[in-house]
Amino acid sequence: MTMDSSGTATDVARAITAALGWQSSPDDRKSALSYLESIKAGDVRVLASTSFILVKKDWSSEVRLHAFKLLQHLVRLRWDELSPEERREFAKVSIDLMNEIANNFEEWALKSQTAALIAEIVRREGVSLWQELLPSLISISNSGPTHAEMVCMMLRWLPEDITVHNEDLEGERRRLLLRGLTESLPEVLPLLYTLLEKHFGAAMTEAGRQQRDIAKQHAATVTATLNAINAYAEWTPLPYLSKYGTIHGCGFLLSSPDFRIHASEFFKLVSSRKRPADADSEFDSAMSSILMILMNVSTDFLNISESGSHVMNDSDFEFAETICESLVFLGSTNFQCITVDDEILSRYLQKMMQYFRHYKLALHYQSLMFWLALLRDSLSKPKTLVGDGSVDNMASGSGQADNQKRKILPLMNDEICSVMLDTSFQRMIKKEKVNPGYELSAGTVELWSDDFEGKGDFGQYRSKLLELIRLMASFKPVIAITKVSDRIIMIIKSLLLAPMPSQNMGLLESMQLAVENVLAAVFDSSNDDIGSVSDVQLASCRILEGLLQQLLSLKWTEPELVEVLGHYLEAMGPFLKYYPDAVGSVINKLFELLTSLPILTKDPSTSGARYARLHICTSFVRLAKTANTSLLPHMKGIADTVSYLQKEGQLLRGEHNLFGEAFLIIASAAGPQQQQEVMTWLLEPLSHQWTQPEWQNTYLSDPSGVIKLCGETQFMWSLFHTVTFFEKALKRSGIRKSNTTITNSIESSISHPLASHMSWMLPPLLKLLRAIHSLWSPPVSQLLPGEIKAALVISDVERTSLLGESIPKLPKGTVTYADNLTMKDGNAESNEADIRNWLKGIRESGYNVLGLSATVGESFFRSIDIEAIDLALMENINAMEFRHIRLLIHSVLTPLVKNCPSSLWDVWLNRLLYPLLVYSHQALRCSWSGLLEEGRAKVPDLLGILSGPDLKVEVIEEKLLRILTREICSLLSVLGSPALNPGLYPEQSPKDSDFLSSSVVGFLLKNEEIAVPVLHLCLDAFRWTDGESAIKVCSFCGTVVLLAISTNNIELRQFVCKDLFSAIIQGLALESNTFASGELISLCREIFVNFCKDDPAPRQILLSLPCIAPQDLVAFEEALGKTSSPKEQKQLMKSFLLLGTSNQLKAIAIQKSLNVITNVVARPRSSLPATDSRTDDGGAIGLAAIM
Repeated sequence: MTMDSSGTATDVARAITAALGWQSSPDDRKSALSYLESIKAGDVRVLASTSFILVKKDWSSEVRLHAFKLLQHLVRLRWDELSPEERREFAKVSIDLMNEIANNFEEWALKSQTAALIAEIVRREGVSLWQELLPSLISISNSGPTHAEMVCMMLRWLPEDITVHNEDLEGERRRLLLRGLTESLPEVLPLLYTLLEKHFGAAMTEAGRQQRDIAKQHAATVTATLNAINAYAEWTPLPYLSKYGTIHGCGFLLSSPDFRIHASEFFKLVSSRKRPADADSEFDSAMSSILMILMNVSTDFLNISESGSHVMNDSDFEFAETICESLVFLGSTNFQCITVDDEILSRYLQKMMQYFRHYKLALHYQSLMFWLALLRDSLSKPKTLVGDGSVDNMASGSGQADNQKRKILPLMNDEICSVMLDTSFQRMIKKEKVNPGYELSAGTVELWSDDFEGKGDFGQYRSKLLELIRLMASFKPVIAITKVSDRIIMIIKSLLLAPMPSQNMGLLESMQLAVENVLAAVFDSSNDDIGSVSDVQLASCRILEGLLQQLLSLKWTEPELVEVLGHYLEAMGPFLKYYPDAVGSVINKLFELLTSLPILTKDPSTSGARYARLHICTSFVRLAKTANTSLLPHMKGIADTVSYLQKEGQLLRGEHNLFGEAFLIIASAAGPQQQQEVMTWLLEPLSHQWTQPEWQNTYLSDPSGVIKLCGETQFMWSLFHTVTFFEKALKRSGIRKSNTTITNSIESSISHPLASHMSWMLPPLLKLLRAIHSLWSPPVSQLLPGEIKAALVISDVERTSLLGESIPKLPKGTVTYADNLTMKDGNAESNEADIRNWLKGIRESGYNVLGLSATVGESFFRSIDIEAIDLALMENINAMEFRHIRLLIHSVLTPLVKNCPSSLWDVWLNRLLYPLLVYSHQALRCSWSGLLEEGRAKVPDLLGILSGPDLKVEVIEEKLLRILTREICSLLSVLGSPALNPGLYPEQSPKDSDFLSSSVVGFLLKNEEIAVPVLHLCLDAFRWTDGESAIKVCSFCGTVVLLAISTNNIELRQFVCKDLFSAIIQGLALESNTFASGELISLCREIFVNFCKDDPAPRQILLSLPCIAPQDLVAFEEALGKTSSPKEQKQLMKSFLLLGTSNQLKAIAIQKSLNVITNVVARPRSSLPATDSRTDDGGAIGLAAIM
């Protein structure tokens, strides 16, 4: 290797300075970069010799760092161009460079670059070089702390790169390198232990002598050694780590404030190691020693923390969190090491309980994960599956799992369960919800706060607490009932003494979900195996009687208090199922609460009362669900009270609808016959008004009638409530889930409760929807009054949602959109917002009614006039906005397609899908063309988003475009589903030899008017930059391919072999289709394997790829013929397409991009960004910055 390139080196150094200098002109920088690229691509020996010159101390740091990047580029990408002798010389020079860098006490970045370079050389050259270098590295490590630090850096990055960044080390070369590293463990691990012991002792000695600079050098070596050990901890056999003292050494350093964080990382890594199937006693012994170390450290920390004898800082808690997390990992992966000894198991559970009740939220949270997993496993019912060889995550077999449960459950005594429940109840509230001056606040416990990071949001955390509470309640029901009752009564009593109870409602609100989950678990019949159910429930009922009496005695009238009390009463539903004597008192109390609130007022400040009324009415619905048949004897009494309140004007129409929903649920518990009677009783009064021709002729016969309707607010909202009740009735009708024991013969003999009502319900609704749709048509919209025209515009809330911005949190008691619609009764003047809400509400509920009606069965399709459906939905499809078409497809057309009988496809699908698909394809193609070519989607919803910054408008347009595209493709996915295409899929047996008739896709493709837009939409979907849509349309295309295989339709085969095959390959060129690449490759394989012999198109398309020669295609076909495995054929197709396009298919090429070492900087733990660089040029260092 020549070293006489000083002239070239000077030129390269000058180019590096120009390329990185901020004062360089653009032309100078461009010229410099071009010159550097020519050096990288030029003679490899000149590149090597020049770079080795530039890494010397004579040059600036910027030049030296860039020279290291050039060397790394050579090793990674051009190493094979050097001869074996040159490669050995290159490695020798690099080792000498390590010595030189260490001797000169260079800056950290240069040390890291050198170590990373040697790691890369070993990676490329393999085992033989590693075996040669290891003695030299061991010798270098004895030369001083800096030398040892660099050796440890290299030892760290080499195994970490193999175990994590390994895509370019596939196959035999990777196995050889791993084997070489494993064989060297008897040398490497003792070396790391020696360095740890030696330099830790030296650091302590020098620090005692006040020799701080020298102490820092030794400390840096200790840190580098721990980092190297942590890299080995991920894959080294555990007995090795024990045998060579690694576990002992890291355990010792847990007592060192300077190194305990890095040492604790080692234990986190090894604790999460799963027990190998062939593990012996040595593995268990090593894991047990790890367990004892962690428990001893936990004991020291918890004793100090609980005694308050030492002021804890953030570092102490960070360390304790890692230790606790390690114990959680160990319990999850190696629980058999804990349960082997009862005393150890008891100590372990005690430590985890101490962590659970610790005042520090992070420690409590880690322990919560353990207790959830443990209780889920311990309380789960055994599964008896024949031939099931799976293992539980906390056990190695069903017998061992049962043995562990027998050991664990007795240790879960009443005291432990009580502490867990008390702690969980205490933490059910956020810090922001607690009144600081309230005496029952959490005290010293660190509650969840909005600024708490790294653990998800409060809702997720609370759901975990609630699951734990449910598990505890199912295990210790009487304790759970007692604890939750006592706490609620205590909170209520304190509120009664407070001057302003509504200001201290946070704690009471937080306990409502707790009591709901406790009661659901205790009165769940699936827990019959836990003791005597009747005794448990009897004892629980006696306790709950006291709580219920306390709730019933409250005389609260403030809306906030009334709402919370209503929630508590509805939570008593499972209890009332077993204690029906109390149902009447609860119902009377709910009506008392309802009538204590004002029904309607124009004062905005009293919206809280309206909100509370809504929730009281909703409580009846929830009680009907949970109390089961207990409400049946009271249904007439409830109905009489509702009728009385309605006559007295004390019940809003929306509130009456909620009671109707409750009646439907109650009736469903009594059986289909009574449900049908109740349905008729509820719908009969509505039918009189709904079917009158006068209002239909007045308001729905022409556009002027709709304008007039928007001014008749009371009648307008009356119509809305009628439609929403139809929706609720459809959702609540049918066979109740709990009544699944009813035989099929009985079920089929009783028609759907709403089947006989369809004929009068739907025609006026279709007229209403048709009239509303007409408002967006240009001839009508131009004549609309300003208020109605403004109401057609998309709302601010929808706009904010489309932008992905957070909607400001509404204050307590604020009426939301849905609540507002429910409470509307038409007693106020209509305005733009009201009209918009009414239009939106009618559209959404009306669409839902149609979609739900389709699920009733064939009677719907036989009784409804398709002409009326077609006019209502498709007459003004060309004027619909994208958001409305998406809703129409999702709520109406998809259910219609799923439920339409095949005998009626010709009537229904032709009429509805043709206008939808034709217009949608045209509109989407136009909008996508605008987005891809001009950077702006052209959507018809533009009318609603004219105001605002251009960037926000563009974002909203693109979002609307993608949403509709995905919905259309979802519809195609449903059309292509196996259920609608019987006989096509391998798991199905053909039902009809005429696949085009028995398959809905085949039916559609026979109709050329529909087939053309559908197939072109599929082709376009692969070219549009939306991967989610591409995935969905693949399902439809897969069915098209199966049809082409199963039939002799020449046109269909030509489409598949030519147009579809070509479009799929074009789709693979888009990076946005990365996640769809698997499905796309599968389609390519399916087409080529099945059609290449009969149709020349697939071969011609592959031969047209820029880098494919005929012999390449022949070799590819031979390889395909040697395997019948679809998975292997798919991999062959993927590799062939990458070869044929020179890796230009971004959807699959991006997965094969070279991995690089990215962690050659110190790994940050908290505030440092992961991309932090210590170089002045702001670029990455080490192998992450290969040019």
